[in-house]
Amino acid sequence: MKAFFTLVLFTSVSINSYAKDVIVEIYKKKFIPSEITINAGDTVIWKNIEKRQYHSVWFKALVNEEPDYFFPGENYQYTFEKTGKFDYICGPHPKMTGVVNVIKP
Repeated sequence: MKAFFTLVLFTSVSINSYAKDVIVEIYKKKFIPSEITINAGDTVIWKNIEKRQYHSVWFKALVNEEPDYFFPGENYQYTFEKTGKFDYICGPHPKMTGVVNVIKP
């Protein structure tokens, strides 16, 4: 019985220690979902699934210059190493906003 609990505990710790990818889709000039909560070390991938519109993901508090645009079928990704609340916008469409909440794993 003791060995069983040790195995379960070890498995749970191992599973949670892996970073994961989280997808945010961009469609009809919206980030879907617009707010997410992830663990530090996770990567967010924004996928542009629009038919014709380009976008950007701009964390103004982190970088002064707007990043390059990405077009339909392309994506942008960022790995979050630090905890905190990170607001972002789409440079060409500033009414498009989103939030990434990063917590300790």
